[in-house]
Amino acid sequence: MSGHGGSGAISLRTNIGRMKKITIVGPAYPYRGGLASIMEILARTFKRRGSEVDIKTFTLQYPSFLFPGGSQFSDSKPPRDLDIVRCVNTVNPLNWIRVGWRIRRERPDVVLLKYWTPFMGPCFGTIARIARSNGHTRVLVQLDNVIPHEHHITDTLFTRYFIHSVDGFIHMSQQVKDDLDRFNRKRPSLFSPHPLFVNFGERVDRAEACRQLNLDPAESYALFFGIVRDYKGLDLLLDAWARLKAEGRTAGRKLIIAGEFYYNKGKYIDQINELGLVDDIVMHDYFVRDEDVRYFFSAADVVIQPYRSATQSGVTQIAYHFELPMIVTDVGGLAEIVPDGVVGYVTDTTVESLADAIGRFWADPAVAVRMAENMKEEKKRFSWEAMADRLEEVYALVAPKA
Repeated sequence: MSGHGGSGAISLRTNIGRMKKITIVGPAYPYRGGLASIMEILARTFKRRGSEVDIKTFTLQYPSFLFPGGSQFSDSKPPRDLDIVRCVNTVNPLNWIRVGWRIRRERPDVVLLKYWTPFMGPCFGTIARIARSNGHTRVLVQLDNVIPHEHHITDTLFTRYFIHSVDGFIHMSQQVKDDLDRFNRKRPSLFSPHPLFVNFGERVDRAEACRQLNLDPAESYALFFGIVRDYKGLDLLLDAWARLKAEGRTAGRKLIIAGEFYYNKGKYIDQINELGLVDDIVMHDYFVRDEDVRYFFSAADVVIQPYRSATQSGVTQIAYHFELPMIVTDVGGLAEIVPDGVVGYVTDTTVESLADAIGRFWADPAVAVRMAENMKEEKKRFSWEAMADRLEEVYALVAPKA
């Protein structure tokens, strides 16, 4: 089942409010990153709506040898308003059984999970099966990906095991729904777009942002933001920038690359050197703390996502929050979120198309002003309350009969 509003959604609203006790299982403090932020914001959203919410996060999320980044942990202060317990070990089956039985005894109305990688399939699938075996608890999932961007031989097996342990889904793009249909066509899945990230503070004055990042405010900046992985197409962006430079269209402009390289950093450094772009690039090759995100989005004129594949992206929602225009490639659900010519440009996954869009954006200063203004209205459709409503609607479809 796929829900996109309409009479079905309206008739179900009378059931909203039945998720009185919620257990979230997944990333949260002390783990870092967008996934942890999402689960914490969802917890706060449901707490405001009157639900009792606890989060069960990891004692071990990834073994160190499987984690390509520098650290899995946040150096921010712990949130004082959330009930977070570290108790889930993703590689210990005995732990999965213990956590599942613990939740089964606690009898929440809902176990709420986020699914983004098949690696979590055995752990989450086992916990879910045991938790819901009490006949009361239902398992709902917010899907980031069903089919991962980087493939492994166990993906299908692990994903199928997990999907069959779930009562209902939220998908955030049509591509994710299409991927889900390969494994499930019987259990309900409703659409709700990725909400805004509201945990990064507000936009700051551009001069202050440049000062914080040691940037020259006389320059203009494009931003590539987030963990660097090959599917995100940084190589395409570098080639496009070199093309613009050869045409004399990068004077007074620089490209900020802000994010930790998970793989192949040397490949990109070699490309930058070979293309003669050393003076064009401002490199911040580290994981950006939540407290510092606003400086990058306040200093830049545009954020560029030259992805080769995607489902949806948290970076677009950060851009919406800060009302920063975007240039994205037409892959996955990105074009669903970024109306072409309204809040940004949607391009093909070619160097020529990407360079053309960047050039068009900077050719007319009025474009950035118009797009930023349009974002004020467009971003209203990406609320956490709307996401919570949709989760309540899914629950109404699968809740135990009174």
